[in-house]
Amino acid sequence: MLSFFSASRDSRRLHQSCNAITDCKDLVSDSSSSPEFIQELLPSAERTALLYHLSYLCLGNFPELEAVIREGALQTQLLFGSSEALLLKYAETSENIVTFLLPNLEVAAVKNKPELARKFLEKAKGWINDIIMDGKEIVKRYEKHNSDVCNSTSDIITEMEKTEKQQHQTSEMKELQKIIDGLKEKHLSISEEIEDYERKIEEKNTEIRELISRIRETDFKMYSMIVPFVDSIISHIYKTTESTSEKDQIRALEADLSETIEAQKRLKEEEQEIQNQLLENELKLAKLQTENGQMLSVRSLDEVRKRLSRIQQILVQLQKFWEKVGSKLDTLKERTFAGDVWIEDLTDMKEEFLDSIDAAEEGWTKFGISCMKANNIFSIQANEAYRFLEISPSSLSEEERQKEYERVKQKLDKKIRLSKQ
Repeated sequence: MLSFFSASRDSRRLHQSCNAITDCKDLVSDSSSSPEFIQELLPSAERTALLYHLSYLCLGNFPELEAVIREGALQTQLLFGSSEALLLKYAETSENIVTFLLPNLEVAAVKNKPELARKFLEKAKGWINDIIMDGKEIVKRYEKHNSDVCNSTSDIITEMEKTEKQQHQTSEMKELQKIIDGLKEKHLSISEEIEDYERKIEEKNTEIRELISRIRETDFKMYSMIVPFVDSIISHIYKTTESTSEKDQIRALEADLSETIEAQKRLKEEEQEIQNQLLENELKLAKLQTENGQMLSVRSLDEVRKRLSRIQQILVQLQKFWEKVGSKLDTLKERTFAGDVWIEDLTDMKEEFLDSIDAAEEGWTKFGISCMKANNIFSIQANEAYRFLEISPSSLSEEERQKEYERVKQKLDKKIRLSKQ
């Protein structure tokens, strides 16, 4: 049994958290109400390599286990490279929508040419179908990789149980371990609360979408087919609808949703603070273990799994987002072809349609910018952040390994401090 944690207890927790990965797609809410939701990818992507590096250094005296970490880090690096390419496709498709699809739809509306509109809608649907398939493939790879990381962590714990000797804990180490155990229990409890709020938010979003759908049937059918972001649609409804009843219903639902989101946001901030405290205390414990000539913890590998799982969840959100956009374009194309939308000279709808194109351009531009920011982060991670794999920690002296560990720890501490600001 490891001196700094109960391996059997961590094995149980690992089993629970790995099961949670399998279910993560069921817990994803529709976060695409705003074009900037994709930026939630960035913190997880930036921390993953640092956490891998710490795990790698921890196992410098265990070449076989070092090889397990190395393989996982290499697979993550490759996966981040594929994610970089996918995000670039998302950005390029957004740009194509802004510079190609929307202007041509505007021309079709002004000149009353439904066949022209249908032609460009078909082209856009082709782009979107391609990136939906690409996105599904990446999500599958993350799912498999997360499972592999869980198995690797379990294998490492098992191997360390077999090879480690009973080691003495100082009173300071015991006190840190008590703090860590308490934080883990708090983290488990708050994670369950966040999942509950996730479901509540999805319920509220569904109510809002259903209300918007009922309103669409009369005044906003065209606008909602062009603009993919719910907040833009709601803003348009407030500006243009004359129905006080409909406005009041939306305001009430938005107030409930806002209250629920704020409650979850506070919990997420608390969860982040607990995660930061956990990492800080585990790094302190690792320093004490080194000073006492003991084996370092590999808890950072479990944190890698959590970060990869979060990335997977956001990529699932993106996949759902593109599927909804594709569905909207299909609906618009079908109604255009049937003459349901492009009725003779579009007298009653032309102004609304042109307004929707302006709003869509603004939303898609913001979304494309967010995609490029994420693309740049994944590019740095895929091309530079994993260079530590070029040097085997077993080739370093104990002093060199500890010095490198402290350097990486400081970089991770900086990320933690920035996340608190």
